[in-house]
Amino acid sequence: MLVVVLETGQLVKWVLVETLGDVTRLRRVGGNLALDFVNTRTGPPVGAPDGDVLTAYPGLVAWARYADVLTEAEAAALRRLARDDPSGTRVAFERSLHVRDYLDEIFRRLAAGRDPDPTVLARLRDDEADALGHAQLDRAGVYAWSWRDDRTPARPLRPVVHAAVQLLTSGALDRIKGCEGCRFLFHDESKNRSRRWCSMDDCGTAEKMRRYVAARRTRAAR
Repeated sequence: MLVVVLETGQLVKWVLVETLGDVTRLRRVGGNLALDFVNTRTGPPVGAPDGDVLTAYPGLVAWARYADVLTEAEAAALRRLARDDPSGTRVAFERSLHVRDYLDEIFRRLAAGRDPDPTVLARLRDDEADALGHAQLDRAGVYAWSWRDDRTPARPLRPVVHAAVQLLTSGALDRIKGCEGCRFLFHDESKNRSRRWCSMDDCGTAEKMRRYVAARRTRAAR
C-alpha cells in the first residue's frame, strides 16, 4: 500500500511497504487477481516502481495466501517445498516476476487506451495453456477451474494468469484504469465509470487534503 505524507500541501514522502510481514498491509484494490498481483509493486503514478513486496519465494506464497489463492495448508506445503527444493522455488519465483512484468505491460497499455503488444499476449497465452494443464474442473454450484491438486512451485502463479485471461476476454477493457495518485491499476466498477483512485481511503484522501491545503493558501493570499 502507498501512504502519502502531506506537509504544507506538498507531497514530501512516499512510505512504501517492502517487508514480508507487510504483505497483508497491501490493499487489494485492483478488482481482479491479476491486477492485484501487478500492484505488489508500489510507487508514484509516473516512472519506475520504487517498492516491491515480492523479494523471494516465501513472499510470493505469503501474498498468494493473503489473496486467497492458497489455503493455509497449501501455503504451508509450499513453504516446506521452498526449504526442500530451493532451486526449484527460485526458478518459480523468477518466473513470477517475469509474468508480473508482462501483465503490468498489458494492463498499463490498456489503461492508457492502447493495445498490448501481440508478442506479450502470446506469452500470456502460453502461460495460460500451462496453467490449465495443471488444473481440473471442480463443481461448486457451477464448474470452475481449480488447482487444489497442483503441488508444484508455480502453483501460486497459475490462478493469476487465468484471472488475467478472464479479464481480457470477458471484462470491459475501458474499465481498466491507473490510479492518479500511485502506480496501482484497478478495474473500475463504479456505475458511471468515474473512479480516479485506487482507494478513497489512500490516494483519494491524499488528493482531497492537497486541494484543501491549496484552497486555504489561496484564501489566505487574498
